[in-house]
Amino acid sequence: MDELDLNLVAALQEAPRAPINALAEALGSSPSTVGRRLQRLHGDRLLCVIGQLDWRLFSDTHPRHVWITTEAGQLQNVAYRVAELPEAQYVAMTTGRADVYCTVHPARRDAVKDLLTRRIPGLAGVVATQSDLVLRAFGRADAWRVRQLDDDQRAVLAPHCIEQPEEPAAQGFSEHERRAARLLHADARLTSSELARDLGVSQSTAHRLIAGLLERQVVRPRVEVEPALLGFHLEVVLSLTTEPGSTDEVGRALGSHPSARYVSMVAGNATVIHQGVFRDEEHLADFLSGDLAQLRGIRSVEVSVVLDVLRRYWIGRDRNRLGEARLPTDG
Repeated sequence: MDELDLNLVAALQEAPRAPINALAEALGSSPSTVGRRLQRLHGDRLLCVIGQLDWRLFSDTHPRHVWITTEAGQLQNVAYRVAELPEAQYVAMTTGRADVYCTVHPARRDAVKDLLTRRIPGLAGVVATQSDLVLRAFGRADAWRVRQLDDDQRAVLAPHCIEQPEEPAAQGFSEHERRAARLLHADARLTSSELARDLGVSQSTAHRLIAGLLERQVVRPRVEVEPALLGFHLEVVLSLTTEPGSTDEVGRALGSHPSARYVSMVAGNATVIHQGVFRDEEHLADFLSGDLAQLRGIRSVEVSVVLDVLRRYWIGRDRNRLGEARLPTDG
C-alpha cells in the first residue's frame, strides 16, 4: 500500500460510511481517484468495510477463547479443520501457550458443551484443549486506528462519524433487522437503495433499518484489512492474570492502548486476554517492558506469538487477502 492507500484506510477507520466526496476532501485528492483506489483495494480483496455485530443478534451465549495443543507435525492440519467450524470467529497458528488459538461463538448456549468437549477435542491431531469464557469486552477491533490522519483531516470526517455510546441497551430484533444486519456485516457501506433491493422493502424502510441498527450499535462499521499491510507485522495474544480487584482497571487500560485489537475479561486460567498488533519485535519489547510494566495488579503474563491467521471475524484469510464472510446460523 502507498501513502494514499494508508490514508484512505485511516479515513475509513474514522468514518467507515463516509461518502467518497468527504473521503476525497479529507485526503486532499479527487473523488474519482479515491473511488478508484477503494474499488481496487476491494477488488483485490485487500480491504472491505464490514459490520461488527451485536452478539445478541445471532447467539444467546458469550464467546470462548480456545487454546489447542496438537500432535507433532499436525498444527496446520488442525488449524485448517478448526477454521472450517461454523462457530469459529478467529483462528490462528501460534507459538507459546498453545499451537492453535481460536475464538469460537456458538449460536446457542446448549451447543457449548458439545463443541468444547467433543467436536474440537475430537478433531484428528488434537492432544489437549483449554478454554476461557469471555465475560466482558474492554476493546474491540472497530476502535483500532493506524493514526495516520491529522486534526484537520479528522475534522472533515467528523460529521460522518457514528456516535458510539459505551454500552447499547438490550432490545429484541425484528426479522428485517436480522437480515439487514447480516447484509451489513458483509458490506457496511451498503446504501439504503441497495438494502431495499436485497430485502424487497421500500427505500424509506431500508433507510430506517440502517439508521436504527447503527444508532443502537447492533452494527458497528469497521475496516477489515490485515494489519501487516498497514505496517504491523507482529501479532500476539497476551494471557494475563491479575490481582483481585484490579482486573477491570487493567482491562480498560489495555483496551485503550494503541496496540489493542480485542481485549476481554475472561473466566479461566487467565483473567484478561489482550490481542494486539505491533510493528516489529522492538515495538513489542517496548510495550512489555514499558506500558505493560507500569500497570499495577498484574500477577503474570504469557505471550503467544501469532504465526498465521486463517480466520478473523468469520472472514477467511489467504495471507493478506480476504475471503467470504461466513456468519454462524441464527440460534
